[in-house]
Amino acid sequence: MEKPEPSLFDQAISVLETNNHGTYTVPASGMYPHQWLWDSCFIAIGQRHYDVDRAKQELLSLTRGQWANGMMPNMILSKMGSRVRHGNVWRSWLNPNAPEGVVTSGITQPPMLAEAVIRIGQKLNKTERHNWYRIMYPVLIAYHQWLYDDRDPHSEGLVLQIHPWETGLDNTPPWMQELIEHQLPLWIRTVNKLRLEPLINILRSDTKFVHPSQRLSTLEALALFSVQRRLRRKNYDTTRILTHSLFAIEDATFNAIFIRANDLLIEIAKELRKKIPENLMDNINKTKDSYEQLWDQYSNQYYSREFVTHRLIKVPSIATLMPLYAGSISNERASRLVKLIEDPHQFGTNYPIPTVPLSSEWFQAHRYWQGPTWINTNWLIIDGLRRYGFYDQAEALKETTLDLVEKHGMYEYFSPIDGSPAGIANFSWTAALTIDLLNS
Repeated sequence: MEKPEPSLFDQAISVLETNNHGTYTVPASGMYPHQWLWDSCFIAIGQRHYDVDRAKQELLSLTRGQWANGMMPNMILSKMGSRVRHGNVWRSWLNPNAPEGVVTSGITQPPMLAEAVIRIGQKLNKTERHNWYRIMYPVLIAYHQWLYDDRDPHSEGLVLQIHPWETGLDNTPPWMQELIEHQLPLWIRTVNKLRLEPLINILRSDTKFVHPSQRLSTLEALALFSVQRRLRRKNYDTTRILTHSLFAIEDATFNAIFIRANDLLIEIAKELRKKIPENLMDNINKTKDSYEQLWDQYSNQYYSREFVTHRLIKVPSIATLMPLYAGSISNERASRLVKLIEDPHQFGTNYPIPTVPLSSEWFQAHRYWQGPTWINTNWLIIDGLRRYGFYDQAEALKETTLDLVEKHGMYEYFSPIDGSPAGIANFSWTAALTIDLLNS
């Protein structure tokens, strides 16, 4: 008698167990050997359904990388074997705030930590929840305070990002257009002009795991590496970076997630009967109003904004939908965004939601953050739709998301046209958020 196929829930747990490195979970074995900030937050959100203690450990392992100034780095680097060289690429120890004995990156990532802390708290009784919140509250306060102190130098309410990797959407078109048009070094332009990308592509490690057509282009990869080197030369000191660089953007996705994170931080503080520092609270109140400056009345969309000039970067992407997750926009504007989701010429694909709309010249169904459907962005939008009362739309998106995974497996991302999988297999946040959607 044949064994029955394991359930989707069991398949997802198996992926997370395969990628378990003891106190943390890697996104996928091989190509992603380190711990990433928002990956671990999404992973813990799934783990809480079957092992809440392991979910807590996933987040606690992130705290070992927190800098003295409060920054949560986007990566905590593994010390195993050849992976040590990645530490030499970052050299986070050049900044005096970097932690002792832990090698990290020098930049951050979308602040999903408060969401993950709250979600774990939902699985605990009152006493356990308070104990959990007491551990994580100082970490969150320091991180949110750092974001305002370091990344909102003009006290405008929006926080800036200094590298596309900080958005989590590494090669998202708004950033790549700015980078290629205004910030591309001469040596990279020369590589492009002489068509040397195939030679350089041989040296890339990511294309050993995934077909090059599903990753960043070599031009994009070189550009992102060049920006990282510039940041390293300034020891990841934001003041020095802003003095000598115009490449800083107030990202619509990052700030939408930050708004939600601030609301959840307030919720944690209330439960602990703690008072959020007055200056931090003033900034939190300012951010929701400031976010509306990212609205473009002509296209009825939200866009990221260039930090220095305040010019909207009117390149459409999934970022325009992220204010649904923020929960801070008016019902009228939320309704406009829902219409974009339903529009078959924009985001209304067979397997939504693509990371750029079909109408975009950037759209490629399998090209990393330039077209594919990702489970984590779907999860964020589903959560936002529910809180705005768009229950039918949220349920429909949940069903198509789970259908993608059930048909094709726990892949990194999927074609929004035919659902075909792309990227790396056995991807952790796909598995974790599948578990969460099955239980929601």
